Amino acid sequence: MHSIEVSDLRKNFGPLAAVDGVSFEVDEGEVFGFLGPNGAGKTTTINILCTLLRPTSGHARVAGYDVETQRNAVRQSIGLVFQDPSLDDQLTAIENLRFHSHVYNVPGHERAGRIEEVLRVVELWERRNAVVKTFSGGMKRRLEIARGLIHRPRVLFLDEPTIGLDPQTREHMWSYILGLQRAHGNTIFMTTHYMEEAEHCRRIGIIDQGRLVALDTPDALKRMVGADIVTLRTLDNDKAVVEIRDKYGLEAQSQDGRLRLEVPDGAEFIPKVVCELAVPVESVDLHRPTLDDVFMKLTGHVIREDEADPLALMRMHGRLWRGGGRR
Repeated sequence: MHSIEVSDLRKNFGPLAAVDGVSFEVDEGEVFGFLGPNGAGKTTTINILCTLLRPTSGHARVAGYDVETQRNAVRQSIGLVFQDPSLDDQLTAIENLRFHSHVYNVPGHERAGRIEEVLRVVELWERRNAVVKTFSGGMKRRLEIARGLIHRPRVLFLDEPTIGLDPQTREHMWSYILGLQRAHGNTIFMTTHYMEEAEHCRRIGIIDQGRLVALDTPDALKRMVGADIVTLRTLDNDKAVVEIRDKYGLEAQSQDGRLRLEVPDGAEFIPKVVCELAVPVESVDLHRPTLDDVFMKLTGHVIREDEADPLALMRMHGRLWRGGGRR
């Protein structure tokens, strides 16, 4: 059974296509991820699925409900952790959860028990009466996840759930998220541009420039690259590209001042290329395929953390739309 069904979904902001013909399904109880750079269409897709935006065309169902004609039913079935902070930092942790439980019509006789349950799961019960503005970034994200689960949603949406957190805090956050998923069987739909975070998903959809360019398990996606990845830095990369093509029949891709090659056996290839290239090799590296390599292979570029902020992109869309701008 599918928790999410999306068919030919499109969202235009004036002349710009933020989501461009996206189709996919998410199974009940699955941890599913959208991987892509900021501005790729991840947040726009989530906003449509959560009924915060209307699609330009196409269809989507969440928890069995149509996102356009059954909006209230969708909202009652989902939890949402926004990319941007959305807690009231003048209230305590428990006051934030009490307010949210009222909004979602959690039965009065169950509220106290549910609040204690989710706060203990995210290890914030001892800080329940502390004002949120005194919390660290990681504590606030944990509280937002607790808030998103208070009404026991069938589907939990996490939009860049660990953005801005250090790697250790991100890993701790995922231990909470996956523990909750195992305990309650929620479907989790998350977006990220962190490669290591995407590895937690059963399946990953790679999205770029509003289009879904691949969808499979992390291991299956990495098998698309298959070969060993060799990166070289030479004194003249342009000449090296030509020489590598002529000598070995390989096409080298330029990336951040280095040359990237896919070869069947990197350990055998590296000594050969270092000794035989007329252009001096300054450095060389070898690794097995990663999701970074998959993204590079499918899109021709890498994911950068400093790319355009999606909200800024939407504001830009709005300006172009109102101003009659073109692509």
